[in-house]
Amino acid sequence: MLPSSAAPIAPIAAHDLLVFLLQIGILLMLAVALGRLAARFGMPAVVGELFVGVILGPSFLAWAVPGVHGWLFPAVPEQYHLLDAVGQIGVLLLVGLTGMHMDMGLVRRRGGTAAGVSVGGLVIPLGLGVGAGFLLPKALIPEGTDTLVFALFMGVAMCVSAIPVIAKTLMDMKLLHRNIGQLTLTAGMIDDAFGWFMLSIVSAMAVNAVSTATVLTSLAYLIAIIVFALTLGRPLVRHTLRIAARSDEPGPTVAVAAVLVVLAGAGTHALGLEAVFGAFICGILIGTAGKVDPTKLAPLRTVVLSGFAPIFFATAGLRMDLTALVRPEVLLAGLAVLAIAIAGKFVGAYAGARLSGLDRWEALALGAGLNARGVIEVVVAMVGLRLGILSVEAYTIVILVAIVTSLMAPPILRLAMARVEQTAEEEIRETEHRAWTTQPVGGADPVL
Repeated sequence: MLPSSAAPIAPIAAHDLLVFLLQIGILLMLAVALGRLAARFGMPAVVGELFVGVILGPSFLAWAVPGVHGWLFPAVPEQYHLLDAVGQIGVLLLVGLTGMHMDMGLVRRRGGTAAGVSVGGLVIPLGLGVGAGFLLPKALIPEGTDTLVFALFMGVAMCVSAIPVIAKTLMDMKLLHRNIGQLTLTAGMIDDAFGWFMLSIVSAMAVNAVSTATVLTSLAYLIAIIVFALTLGRPLVRHTLRIAARSDEPGPTVAVAAVLVVLAGAGTHALGLEAVFGAFICGILIGTAGKVDPTKLAPLRTVVLSGFAPIFFATAGLRMDLTALVRPEVLLAGLAVLAIAIAGKFVGAYAGARLSGLDRWEALALGAGLNARGVIEVVVAMVGLRLGILSVEAYTIVILVAIVTSLMAPPILRLAMARVEQTAEEEIRETEHRAWTTQPVGGADPVL
């Protein structure tokens, strides 16, 4: 007699599916509405999109109408994980698209400048963050957490930049083709690679598992990913996209590009690094080794920038509870950490840019771009909360830094870039980027 097979897994319950569909619909609707409202006031759409989560989360809706919030966003991990899954797909594709827009010729020519800006934007915020961690009130440190681990974690939180937010801001402001936009993304990727490396070390310290082997393994994985991309990854991407391009329709190319980006993110995530790192590297390979006709990827760009990305930014604020800031000691500590975070990143990036030969307005623009912490800092804060390194109050402070720095980047970027003359090289790159908004079959992309 054959053994009976296991019962099939039941599909998602009807009520859970209803709640999920309402969540996605409402988040996207408000993200589009507030994004357009932000654009009317001369701000990038991402500013309005980030506010959606704050409005619908514990900071406002749960306080104003707790019954509605409890029904629409029940405190059930599985329900939140559905939103997280959609958001993660969105951020991976967004970062992948950003990598496709990178001008690697500029990066090679001015890699020293990007490295100089990155070093300045890393060392000073890291040092100030560690110092702040030692000086913050003990009441903000969870019981049983080592002060050194807490201080190192604050340093890591202060030195990261948010590539997804920077990328979306540059796209919304039509600055992605500018040299400063390209340098900001390059320096930000270096910052984030170092930040995730340090996060793995501090996380290991939190569970008493750090060792020389842990450090060397994380560093080896980072180097191995870059070597793989430059050797096997390049021909693999080129060959795969060449097969997809045989079709006159954009569908196969869009599907293959999305698959490559998502799998690259899965690969780096499996190695203990952030998934966006793999997506960004894969995007660069698609844009350089793939030699893809941009018009075939225009549909992917439209879907990501108009659908997936707004949902991702909207969901980022759903776990933020800014009501903790009504307590004077938390508010004062939050303002102090915010000032340290802003000053550290601006001074570090500005100094690095000036020492690398850039003028003051270019240096100011780089400081503004790299200062945006956004959802990457949210992810870092969630890791700290999960490991018990951060208290709820300290978590809220880090989230405050993430929101404020992301909102202040656009106006400063606009002020600085208005005084930086566009070069002939940038005009050529702008023409190339316009091809991404040329749809093969009608329609136009709303954002570049």
